[in-house]
Amino acid sequence: MMRLEHLNLVVNDLDTTLAFYQAAFPHWKVRGGGEGEWHGVQRKWIHFGGEYNYLSFNDNGKGKIRPIEGYDLGLAHFAYVVTNLDSLIKRLTSAGFEIAIVGGKDANYNSVYYIDPNGYEVEFVEYLTDIPSERNCYLSV
Repeated sequence: MMRLEHLNLVVNDLDTTLAFYQAAFPHWKVRGGGEGEWHGVQRKWIHFGGEYNYLSFNDNGKGKIRPIEGYDLGLAHFAYVVTNLDSLIKRLTSAGFEIAIVGGKDANYNSVYYIDPNGYEVEFVEYLTDIPSERNCYLSV
């Protein structure tokens, strides 16, 4: 078995970042954290998640994230499967975050995209079927 354990993201501010992800994942918690020097820069870091998966946030980021609508190398977005998309949207709206893009919507799934406080694009998708071939419809291979 192989699975993704964590993403390690450099962010501007831990508090504003945490506010977004706590609204999205109210069942997750700060697992731990600390501070230290990373390549000559003092950084605070936290691990936010559950028992098996988490996001690692490191503060004092500088510069800009690649343009989401561009073709520059780098992260385009990352996605989470949720069981209740409407509930997630309500939590994020209540926390002051707006949908950036209404994604796919059909008989098998619905999705939305948000831009987190650092500029990372995050997709949330709710599948309406348990059949993998119905979840991902590819017109050509």
